[in-house]
Amino acid sequence: MVKDDGLAAGKGVVVTEDIEQARAHALACERVVIEEYLDGPEVSLFAITDGTTVLPLKPAQDFKRALDGDEGPNTGGMGAYSPLPWADPKLVDEVLETVLQPTVDELRRRGTPFSGLLYAGLAITSRGVRVIEFNARFGDPETQVVLARLKTPLAGVLLNSANGTLADQAPLSWSDDAAVTVVVASHNYPGTPRTGDPIEGLDEVAEKDAPHAYVLHAGTKRGEDGAVLSAGGRVLSVTATGSDLAQARERAYAAVGRIRLDGSQHRTDIARKAAEA
Repeated sequence: MVKDDGLAAGKGVVVTEDIEQARAHALACERVVIEEYLDGPEVSLFAITDGTTVLPLKPAQDFKRALDGDEGPNTGGMGAYSPLPWADPKLVDEVLETVLQPTVDELRRRGTPFSGLLYAGLAITSRGVRVIEFNARFGDPETQVVLARLKTPLAGVLLNSANGTLADQAPLSWSDDAAVTVVVASHNYPGTPRTGDPIEGLDEVAEKDAPHAYVLHAGTKRGEDGAVLSAGGRVLSVTATGSDLAQARERAYAAVGRIRLDGSQHRTDIARKAAEA
């Protein structure tokens, strides 16, 4: 695991068994971090805290590599799904007890209390749960699938976090539906993306796939004539819900198929293994 020791927009990491590839990436970094390789699947778990109470949300899994089969370069995320049918039902409780709550308690003990959104990127390794990273914000694209399943209004939860009254928060209500998000990226992403291309088919998604599937904009802008144009690497994400992952996948990819963006790319295997299992 070779990392650029600096801000790299989620794309400064190379995970490889090829020593020459590892060396080449290290030499391209001004400062480099070399870490232990963590085997096993990755899990993203968000939690909301007021500095004392920690309220975990539902876990999700995202897909960092650009190409199907987890091939290609690392990206900011090409898709995600929730729930995780393969995960231990006790996973959230374990992470709350061993990672999230101790972290919030230690920050408070040090006189630097933290309130807001605490994100834990985890690896479920053969040696147990390991923390890959923390973040202090919602993460893309996992947020799309987690919030698609949250029935409790988010605003009230965040208000309790801000007011220090999260202990009074009623238990969160969740939909039993599954959710899948597929990212539509620009030509050449995660390299320098091509921008300014028109995006068509958005009205068709709204007309034919709503309310079970919808489009969220990321790297888009309005052209002078009002047309929607690409303006970044990850252009859109299409989120869909269904009674299970298979139905959510089917709906998400049906909607993706209506979107036309010249040179665009997306992964075709988001949540496939979990749905088939």
